[in-house]
Amino acid sequence: MSQIITISPSPHAQTSTTVSRLMLHVIIALIPAALLALYYFGIGAAIVMATAIAGCVATEYLISRFMLGERPTIGNLSAVLTGLLLALNLPSNLPVWIVLIGCVIAIGIGKMTFGGLGCNIFNPALVGRVFLLLSFPMQMTSWPIPLENRWVYADATTGATILGQLKLHQIDPSDVDLMDKALGMAGGSMGEIGAIALIIGFIYLLCFRVITWHIPVSIIATVALFSLCIGAPVGIEILSGGLLLGAIFMATDYVTSPMSHKGMILYGVMIGIITIIIRQWGAYPEGMSFAILIMNGVTPLINRYIKPRKFGERRVAA
Repeated sequence: MSQIITISPSPHAQTSTTVSRLMLHVIIALIPAALLALYYFGIGAAIVMATAIAGCVATEYLISRFMLGERPTIGNLSAVLTGLLLALNLPSNLPVWIVLIGCVIAIGIGKMTFGGLGCNIFNPALVGRVFLLLSFPMQMTSWPIPLENRWVYADATTGATILGQLKLHQIDPSDVDLMDKALGMAGGSMGEIGAIALIIGFIYLLCFRVITWHIPVSIIATVALFSLCIGAPVGIEILSGGLLLGAIFMATDYVTSPMSHKGMILYGVMIGIITIIIRQWGAYPEGMSFAILIMNGVTPLINRYIKPRKFGERRVAA
């Protein structure tokens, strides 16, 4: 009887956790935010989500099957998750053809170019999002107003985000209702709205031990402290833009984030600092996507110099 022997480096540990199960947990955690987006933005949100998910799955299948000649890996749900995250980083009135370009960039360049799942250096969904932002700035910064024209897709009424208004000094921070921000009554990408929905997802991921607190908490705490030091409105900085979505669901990506807890904290602190620097002094009112991608590139250095304890190692007292 022939047997297949798998040879791999130590340590060897058995666990019931699979890639598809982890991806499914993250997808479930995103359901509150996705449902809130559907409620506030209606048919546009449904079209963008369906297009992004289908586009990412199709792109990964076609590249695996016809370009790499490998067995398609769409069954592990990673392409589905990338599509959902990409959609939540987009405005709900974005044309379908632009969404599909984002899918090709996210999967084709952000993921499969590096060798597929587990080999990518940068978060694929953010690669797609930033490419679209730089290539189609007008379409990517036209934000539909929540609860208005929910049955209208391309011609939805749009408005500026709170961060954009603050950047241009068009609004006083004291006039911003933080409860509205927490509940989703503000313009922005589909995943930026509804802090409460994102926090529910965060609690879910913590309860099932899919992620740890180190990266999200260090990002949020750094943003709060930095904002306080420079006199920026702390509540608005935390609840606005893609801070919570990025901190909870994108910066915590296993492949592109550090392995050690100390490294995670350093990684999170730097993301928080870069985000506020871009928001306050950069050309864009939002900097979370750029901050995460920058620190994705620094992750190998963090892993090299801040290493976790070796498997089975014992600490010897001096």
